[in-house]
Formats: sequence, C-alpha cells, structure tokens
Amino acid sequence: MFSENLYLTSAIAGALYDKYAKDLPIIDFHCHLSPAEICENKRFSNLGELWLAHDHYKWRAMRAYGIDEELISGSAGWAEKFRAFAKILPELAGNPLYIWCALELKRYFDIDAPLCEENTDEIYEKTAAMIIEKNMTPSYFINKSNVEFIATTDDPADDLAYHAKIAANDAYKNCRIVPAFRPDKAMGIERPGFREYISTLEKISGVAISDFGSLINALERRLIAFKAAGSMLNDNALTGFIWTDYTRGQIDGIFKTAIGIAQDAATSVATSAMPGGLSIEDVNRYRSAFLFEMSKLYKKHGFLAQYHVGAYRNANTAMYAAHGPDFGFDGVDEPVSIRSFGKLLDMLYGEDCLPRTVFYPLDINQFEAFATLAAHFNGRGRGWVQLGAPWWFNDQYYGITKQFESVGNVYPTALSIGMLTDSRSFLSYPRHEMYRRALCCYLGSLVDRGEYFSGGESLGRIIRGVCYENAKAYLGIG
Repeated sequence: MFSENLYLTSAIAGALYDKYAKDLPIIDFHCHLSPAEICENKRFSNLGELWLAHDHYKWRAMRAYGIDEELISGSAGWAEKFRAFAKILPELAGNPLYIWCALELKRYFDIDAPLCEENTDEIYEKTAAMIIEKNMTPSYFINKSNVEFIATTDDPADDLAYHAKIAANDAYKNCRIVPAFRPDKAMGIERPGFREYISTLEKISGVAISDFGSLINALERRLIAFKAAGSMLNDNALTGFIWTDYTRGQIDGIFKTAIGIAQDAATSVATSAMPGGLSIEDVNRYRSAFLFEMSKLYKKHGFLAQYHVGAYRNANTAMYAAHGPDFGFDGVDEPVSIRSFGKLLDMLYGEDCLPRTVFYPLDINQFEAFATLAAHFNGRGRGWVQLGAPWWFNDQYYGITKQFESVGNVYPTALSIGMLTDSRSFLSYPRHEMYRRALCCYLGSLVDRGEYFSGGESLGRIIRGVCYENAKAYLGIG
C-alpha cells in the first residue's frame, strides 16, 4: 500500500515535511501543457487518456517491454492501452513512473493499492466514474493541486488567443497562467522549414524581415506582446552550443542564405552539405549572435532566460520519420560546452545586459560545472544566475538528491527556485511533492549527522524558499 512516509526516512525529515513543505502552493514555471486544453477546460473520459495521451516516459517504458506501437501511440482504445501499461507497472521498481503513478492514484483518486494486471479493470472503471462524477477537467486538477502559477511553452508566432481567454475564465481565478517565450524555431536556422517560419513571424509581428536586425526587431515586438499577456519567462532548447565570434555582416549573410535572399560577394557565405547551404560554423555564429541579442532584450524587458541544454534529439530516425518529434526518442547527449555559455554570460555581464538566468543541463555529471559557472556571474540580485531543477531524465529521486548533495558544495541550495513539472499531463503536480519530500529528507540527513544545527525555523525558511517563495520573488509574482 502507498505510504505517507515516502522518502521521509527519519523523524526530522517527516517533521520538516509536515510542518513546512506539505501544504505549500505550487509555482510551475515550466511545463508543456496545452493552452488549448486549458482554455477549453477539456473533459477527459478515463485514466488511460490522462496517463497515455502525451506521456513519453510511459511510451518509452512500454516500448522497452516490446508492447506493440498500436497500444502505445496507435489507434487502440484507451482501455487497451491502459491495460498494456498496467501489466508492466509492477516491474518498474526503482523507475520514477512507479512512484509517480502511485502518487497520482492516491492524490486524485484516493487509491492506495498498487496498480497491477489483476486490478486493472477495477481501477480503470473506478477512476473513469470519478472523472465523470467530479468533472475532472484541467481546472479541477490545477485547483485541487493548489497551483498558483503556470507557464506554458509558446512560440513567438503564436497569437496568444487561448491565453487571452484563459485570463478571462473564472475556472482559473486562483491560478495565474501565462505563456513563456520559446524562440527555438527562429534560432534553428539549420532546420527544415526555417524560411516558412520567418514568413509566419513576419505576418504576426507586422515587421518585414529581410536581415538579422529586422528579425530581432520582429522578435522584440512579439516579446512585448508576450509581456502584455503576463509573461516574464523565456525558454530555450539547445542540443549544443559552441560560441563562435562573428561580425554583423557575417550574420546578415548567413541569415539571407538561410531564407534564400540573393547577396553580393561581400555578404555571401560559403556553402556546405548542411541544409540551406550553411556550414556548422555558420550555424554556431548565428546561434551565438541570436542568444546574445535576444538575451539583451530579455534583460531590457524584465524576462527570465532559461536554457535547457544537452538533449540528443530523434535518435531513432525511422520512428522520427513515421511520427515526428516529441515521440519518446530523445536522450542525453555528450557534455555541452561550459566555456561557450561562460563567454555568453561574460559578454552580457560586461555590458550590464545579463538577464536572470537558469541552466538545466541534461547530463547529470554537469550539475556542478553549471552551478559553478552560475556562481561567477551573480551580484546583480539574489540567485541572479543559477542551476535549475533536475530536468527530464533527472527529475526523479536519485537525480534530485544528487543535485542537493553535490551542487550545495558550490552554490547555496537555499537560493534555488525549486521544482517544475516539464510535463504535458495535468496529473503531474505530485512531482512537486516528490521534490519536497526529497528536500526534507536531504536536510534531515544533514541534521542527523551533525552537519547542520541552526534549528528547525532556519530549515523552515530554506524549505519555504526553495519550494515556493524563491520562485515567486524571482519571477516577480508576489
């Protein structure tokens, strides 16, 4: 049966959790929830849909067991898909899916028993009845989970119409929901469809884009529109980043090559085998210029810059060709260049243009390196540059605890802005609970071994800060 002592392995850990962490509201400043589903307050019919419609973690586990794709992302019914997943769940000992599912069953459906093949139909039918009876829509899960703030992930070319309707919807009156500005498509000059994307951005921004400068102007106009919609966050997904010095003429030439504008000899760039006639060095120059110029805008307009780094995208090219991106075929890449991010931060700091910045390295072995880098560029405000929550494959007890135990040596844990869901599921909020339990266990262990003795109230301030108050202050949503 589910135990309320989960991760609370000492008396002090349990006391800290119950007194300081358990009932705090949630600030979820990075997720992939659908603004359309939030706006429409989508009605769900069963737990299979809630659990398996978008969850790459579950899809990956099911594929590992050889389950047919029809029962994962295919056209099979939700009951069949749920049954297939339930059959493997008891074997996922040590996998975060096991405890996430247990927490979600307990918190939303008051089910203590472990899901298994024998009780699959009983739990499926019971939860389906509760979903209808209690009208378990997005607003239900958000309100029940005591979520005060959500930032979705949105493209600059999005018209933000859903967010305007969400802001006027009384169902979300207790939760502020804003878009986060994620310009990956504008930065991805080497990706197919870049030229078409620039045309889309032109239309919504009202700026004719013919060179790099006009692109930045168009993006600033959209940044201002996001700010008007309540946003104060930027987000960037970087598979890798190598700082490469550039001139403005070079960047204009690279940009014009990518969108197919004829150039004179002074601004043309060398062609290569890459899409659009660009070299790897061209892409690195453009990315360096893009991040530098956009970071200045984030500082100017009061935005937080977030960098998710180190993903290996679409490793299975056959499945990518069949299904497209975000289907569970991304992984962890080799270490990314700390020195390149240092160069970016150094230039921004020197010009007093460094925005609040958070790094999320996917390689668990780079936690300390990024935390140390962040520490070099503080002094402009409390925790101005910092390491974010363990991301993606690290957002489980081991990854969370690893960060507490290692990063605290080089950067104060008490300054952290805490956990996020990084999820497409409305049932993901217990991940914040798991993080809070892990934090209290870690702090309790420091007390138990005599490493911390400033008292419970001091620990309480740290816990309230990391789990809630730091994020509110950092984002300016007090």
